[in-house]
Amino acid sequence: MKHVSDLRRHGLFDARVPRFTSYPPANWFSEGVNAECVRTWQSTAPKDAEISLYVHIPFCRRLCWFCACRTQGTRNDAPLAPYVERVLTEARATRDGFTQTVKPKRLHLGGGTPTILSADLLDRLLSGLNDIWGLDDLEEFSVEVDPTDVGPKRLAMLKKHGLSRASLGIQDFDPHVQQAIGREQSFEMTADVVTQLRDLDVDALNFDLLYGLPFQTEQTLTATLQAALEMEPTRIALFGYAHVPWMSKRQSLIPSDALPKPEKRLELFDLARRTLLGQGYVQIGIDHFARPDDALAQAYFDKRLTRSFQGYTDDKAPYLIGLGASAISTYPQGFAQNIPVTGKYAAEVEADRSPIWRGYALNDLDHLKANVVEQLMCYHAATLSDVQLSDERVLTSILHIVERFSDAVTWDGSTLSIARWAHPLVRLIAGATTNDHTEQSDQRTYSAAI
Repeated sequence: MKHVSDLRRHGLFDARVPRFTSYPPANWFSEGVNAECVRTWQSTAPKDAEISLYVHIPFCRRLCWFCACRTQGTRNDAPLAPYVERVLTEARATRDGFTQTVKPKRLHLGGGTPTILSADLLDRLLSGLNDIWGLDDLEEFSVEVDPTDVGPKRLAMLKKHGLSRASLGIQDFDPHVQQAIGREQSFEMTADVVTQLRDLDVDALNFDLLYGLPFQTEQTLTATLQAALEMEPTRIALFGYAHVPWMSKRQSLIPSDALPKPEKRLELFDLARRTLLGQGYVQIGIDHFARPDDALAQAYFDKRLTRSFQGYTDDKAPYLIGLGASAISTYPQGFAQNIPVTGKYAAEVEADRSPIWRGYALNDLDHLKANVVEQLMCYHAATLSDVQLSDERVLTSILHIVERFSDAVTWDGSTLSIARWAHPLVRLIAGATTNDHTEQSDQRTYSAAI
């Protein structure tokens, strides 16, 4: 690969930076944002404001070693029904906070393992949400599906409630790699679930794959990509594995000496990128790929692409309401995150108290910088508005980037563009917009830049 030495010189292989699914990143959140603050944000929402709903189901039958998400294992169904009831209780209280009517446009169930819920519990959850919010006019209902923990009854129930898109976690099909990350899932099992979904006329399928896994090579990754492409997904998210055992203790079970070196990670990503582009997929931002006729690709072409805690999206709703333990909500005024520990979350909800734990209130400068970061993360370029150009603090950040990455970016006075060879540096470049932040968070919570 060309420019490896340039990328190394800019710190790509040893830097740790935010993933920038929000600006500021979630590890800047504080307890300064509380229930009272969020109630104010809700009460000022205009009539018929469009909202999206996210429900976090944190439970899993098994805890995959590679995962750093907020999850917990359960060997039985005992905690599931009470959790669903608590989510519905939170949903009612949240809906009551909006003094005007709102229009839910999207619903996403994530986790954890949403499909750990039985068909009856899925019915209870989705019927309850419909009673509370009114979901008849949804544009999209998507669910994260674990092929190892789902069945025809659960899929049929999801379809009954309007399932239109399914996201399947795959990671890697190589048995040696699967054993090393604690997730054994055969191609045959995955293909069977894909067939069941398509039989239900759910044709919008997202696959999640990982690069940078232990024992992963060009050969094994190529085989995984070929197997995945046989099932013709409409989107593929190709995430870099983030090895953070100080944050996620289960990752200490992964043999760190078997992880590819940073330069090899870049080679693996580039191999996958070229493979997917060669099969007609369009690269979306830093790690997503979509068929040209997929809504995400259309949003990319039309410059409507955005980025949120759910990754790249064409969702333009200004309100994303997160329900459940650790769920994050997005408001025009800022972010709010629920308590991550399910026991503490349950205690607050059962006591008729808000489970909000922390958040971040956006100021004018945050809004201006957030727009720059989002454009960079979506398009590897950012065109500044007159308001942004007139703000000396924003302009100082841009000039700081130009000075620090002089050979990797161009600046014509209104548009900052990243050179094609320097696209892997985008998170580092976006991170340079925070140069004036005086209270930097613990860098251990950041992930590798590639």
